[in-house]
Amino acid sequence: MEFKFFRPLTLSLALLLSGCDLEKDIDVDLPGHASQLVVECYLEPGEPIRASVLESAGYFDEVQPPLVPDAEVYVTQHGKRIMLTYNPTLSRQSNRFYTHTSSEIMTGKPGDIYSIEVQDGKGRKATGFTTIIAPVPIDTIAWRFNEEGNALLLTTFADAPGTRNFYRYMTHRNRLQDGYDRSFTASDALTDGKRVSYGSAYDYAPGDTLIVSLFHIEEQYYNFLNSVADAKNANGNPFVQPSRIKSSVQGGVGIFTNLAYDRKTVVISR
Repeated sequence: MEFKFFRPLTLSLALLLSGCDLEKDIDVDLPGHASQLVVECYLEPGEPIRASVLESAGYFDEVQPPLVPDAEVYVTQHGKRIMLTYNPTLSRQSNRFYTHTSSEIMTGKPGDIYSIEVQDGKGRKATGFTTIIAPVPIDTIAWRFNEEGNALLLTTFADAPGTRNFYRYMTHRNRLQDGYDRSFTASDALTDGKRVSYGSAYDYAPGDTLIVSLFHIEEQYYNFLNSVADAKNANGNPFVQPSRIKSSVQGGVGIFTNLAYDRKTVVISR
């Protein structure tokens, strides 16, 4: 994931006034940007502990690899401080890029608290915490056909009552590595303790193979995902207020969280 920030300069915007044959130049002084550590780390039970540490750049800076080779990364698990080794790698399985890895396997149980600490040669330091949560099981996956022979998908689960819950729902066609077909986040603000169904449009045909994932996520990850989406929508649009990333990392920007999910594969059939 790439984060871009503005540096001081003057941006000339030509605004064509609607309905008028008038044009006006407006000079906008953009605020300065101090480079920060960008941290992404997702803990997944049974998987090695891995992280990506990059460096933010000004929006109009020259494009160059934002790697931070001298960054030291430590994750604390059950009171044990684990050092991750710098080894830039693209995982074919998850299709994610990691800069730091460890052979240590994540063994956390719901309620366990993990921490991350990142520091580099410039004296920058970023920290974060995550509390392991339990996955929410998918109850049923069903589909319905319309008259044209296309199918919609319905995924149902039970929300736990009396607690604030946040979810990320994703579907992939054929393989996880091919990118998601559908993805959105939701809270249980209106569905606390109820049976919940997530649906789709009539986008599928008989024979389609779908991988359905229901992530039970932390509020900090829910806020992060929504703020990233807002920032993407505002990027390059001079008429939209810039959106700030809601980071869970102190001293930098990014996310440190855990992935708790239930996943099922179905083949659409009549």
